[in-house]
Amino acid sequence: MVNNRTLLETELCDLHLKTPITTASGTFGFGLEFTDFLDLNNVGAITVKGTTLHPRAGNKGQRIVETPSGILNCVGLENPGVDVFLKETLPQLKAYDTKVIVNIDGDSAAEYGELAAMLDVDGVDALELNISCPNVAQGGLAFGTSCSAAAQVVEAAKKRTHKPIITKLSPNVTDITEIARAVEAAGTDMISLINTLVGMKIDIQTQKPVLGNIMGGLSGPAVRPVAVRMVYQVAQAVKVPLIGMGGITCAADAIEFFLAGASAIAVGTANFDNPRLAETISQGIAAYLIDHNLKNIRDLVGKALPNQ
Repeated sequence: MVNNRTLLETELCDLHLKTPITTASGTFGFGLEFTDFLDLNNVGAITVKGTTLHPRAGNKGQRIVETPSGILNCVGLENPGVDVFLKETLPQLKAYDTKVIVNIDGDSAAEYGELAAMLDVDGVDALELNISCPNVAQGGLAFGTSCSAAAQVVEAAKKRTHKPIITKLSPNVTDITEIARAVEAAGTDMISLINTLVGMKIDIQTQKPVLGNIMGGLSGPAVRPVAVRMVYQVAQAVKVPLIGMGGITCAADAIEFFLAGASAIAVGTANFDNPRLAETISQGIAAYLIDHNLKNIRDLVGKALPNQ
């Protein structure tokens, strides 16, 4: 009898995962909110919602609107701040046999470094740098659209922590491989992609934008072809492991990302429709590996790349 755990176990740098399935930041709360629906012990890793140095109330007005095959959101990084996470949330997460990845957001490179230092504690297994946030120190430019700014964030975080660093890339750039190479050169251990695409919705009755922040991040199945393409491109540009995400709703979707070069995947928007998806997708991937006589998920990674 084939052991599904052996099929799905994978290593991402020093991060050992029981399954290559993680949850995408901002779609799974802190993980504890989902314990009525699935066993967190059966998820490879939980990536908690964006955590900042100080509490944030988030954006005013409507924050989410449905679109064909997805959603637009402008939540605005609402969270209680890193101190509350460390004192109240992390002790509860440590009760589960799963990895914990903390997504962090800062207004400057120095702030990312400070957060990295505060989270260099037992129970936190890796940090994900959300470099799609406004860079207040540089006039509102998002870190993720500038090679130099993105590299500065990675360097600041790497100096202040022993944890593996995952840098989350924005798709809202001309050439995502340039940003990927920059963060790899700066020392990131892994890259996750993609974050949301910028979009908006206008109400034709009021003739006004629907979202309180005017624009928001588009996620869901509509973005998957773009995400697969970008993973495919970045996989050929860098050597660090990739975590693919964007519109994954089933095992078949996830397998596309592995074939494109991802070593792990994250389930995001689909959690709202099926809160057990991060657990059940693993079963479909294991069945696929057995059907194709593959011994481990690593044997699938990058099979669609040139010269493979």
